[in-house]
Amino acid sequence: MTDAFGRAIRDHARGGRDEPLLHRDGGETVEHPIESFYFTGFDPEANAGDEWLASQLKGPLVDLGAGAGRHALYFQERFETVALEPSPALVETMGDRGVDDAREGDMFALREQFSRDRFGSALANGTQLGLAGSMRGLTAFFGDLAHVTAPDATAVLDCYDPTHPATADLVGYRDDPTPGLAHRVTFFEYDGETDPILRFRLFSPDRLREAAVGTDWTVSEVVRGDAGTEHHYRAALRKRDDG
Repeated sequence: MTDAFGRAIRDHARGGRDEPLLHRDGGETVEHPIESFYFTGFDPEANAGDEWLASQLKGPLVDLGAGAGRHALYFQERFETVALEPSPALVETMGDRGVDDAREGDMFALREQFSRDRFGSALANGTQLGLAGSMRGLTAFFGDLAHVTAPDATAVLDCYDPTHPATADLVGYRDDPTPGLAHRVTFFEYDGETDPILRFRLFSPDRLREAAVGTDWTVSEVVRGDAGTEHHYRAALRKRDDG
């Protein structure tokens, strides 16, 4: 399996990247902003968005799609944090950067990797939630996430909102006639290597709430991005109180 995406970020972290990481959809090509996306410090004391995110989470934490460890490096100083990432090169990068528990794994196969009630919180930051692929896939993910988290667990997920006009400008955007849903089809290329095509499903906040119906989760809060990024949102989830 190719790992152009992970290799580019690893090379950047080690100071050896001479080529851009390209984000592509057919002939549409943009350079992926590695430094700002993966190596900007996470600082709740200086950034309101970071403060909100930190306030939603508790330990033990599983960081799903942890990238270069931006969040894991912060949270592991406060409570146990497991950083899960499918890219071998990114697992190496996190180890290089001091992440204590960086593991290669799949966020859509949580039951196979962790025991019941293992975590107090979960974070999936980076819109990889869209790789669930469908409303049914999203509901199944909620079920697996419930299995590996405690009864009073919380989670933070993020996505691009297809009901916002700016979302249509994303690389690989595909419209959908179903309200609140869209697609995104993209791939990464780096130094002559091309990764497999990524097929994302984009869910509006209302669709996220709908997918959670019948699961252990409820969407407790939705926070939009800052000016210019309002099409991106984060959703805080909590386990339902059936008592």
